[in-house]
Amino acid sequence: MSESVSQAPPLRRDGVTTQARRSTRVPWSARLRQAKDSMVAYGMLAPAIIVFTVFCYIPAIFLIYISFFHWGILSSATTFVGLRNFRILLQQPLFFHSLVTTAYYTVVMIPATVFLSLGIALVLREAVTARRGGIWRSAVFLPHVTPVVATSVIWVWIFNPQFGLANFVLRSLHLPALGWLGSTTWALPAVMIDGLWHSLGLYVIIFLAGLANVPRELMEVAQLDGASRRRIFTRIVWPLLSPTTFFVVILATVNSWQAFSQIYTMTGGPHGGAGGPANSTTTDALLIYQTGFTYDHFSLAAAMSLVLFLIILALTLVQKLISNRLVFYR
Repeated sequence: MSESVSQAPPLRRDGVTTQARRSTRVPWSARLRQAKDSMVAYGMLAPAIIVFTVFCYIPAIFLIYISFFHWGILSSATTFVGLRNFRILLQQPLFFHSLVTTAYYTVVMIPATVFLSLGIALVLREAVTARRGGIWRSAVFLPHVTPVVATSVIWVWIFNPQFGLANFVLRSLHLPALGWLGSTTWALPAVMIDGLWHSLGLYVIIFLAGLANVPRELMEVAQLDGASRRRIFTRIVWPLLSPTTFFVVILATVNSWQAFSQIYTMTGGPHGGAGGPANSTTTDALLIYQTGFTYDHFSLAAAMSLVLFLIILALTLVQKLISNRLVFYR
């Protein structure tokens, strides 16, 4: 009888034995150590969290708020107007013109960015293999770290119709000189050239990182089997670069829809104000700036910003759905 009592299992409470509860109980010293580690981690993250909250999250929430109000930075009265700001946008031809201009800018910039940056990355990869690529990689990436406004002013002089370098090259090739920034036809392509020159270095570095992850053994085996360089690229390199290409396309899409600095700097002054001539370079981001800071219609500018955000979000989601079939993750 005494043996049966001594060998009886411990009492169960809610399906768990008291012995199991004692074995899974965390000591107070371990709890204090975990709490200390958590406090240290949150303390290190606090500066970044505060910066993002103050300069990103709070302004984004406030932007959504004022898009449904009549609000101005110079007026103290705030009136709820509902969807009135969005109805006004639907009645503004310039708003639709800015969306079309931005879409055209994006459609041209994305393929140009992908193919040019990938081509330069392939050339630099061969140079790196021959141990001569360090200086060239620095030269390619250098424009990306230069100030946008300062370099855009230089490009204004390059595209000067009278004594600019661009028309000098055209005349040397016995081609007619162009009006560039003073022409409604060539102003936006001139801005695109500046945008490509300034941003191409970043995408080249991204493609170089992607090429570094392509196994050389696969290419060497394909060469032994008699495959040409073109076939190696289309069958091996390009599929393995699909995640990198998708990332570059996403970045180029977002940056193109937010194009502002080059356009504002290069199309101002004697060319009819920023976005000129004749609004031929007025993108949505530039129109948002003009609506808010030039005409003090901040509520309308907030509505434009919200529409721009929804467009970029929709394009990103569509690209994500497409990538599920086209992007190869190994």
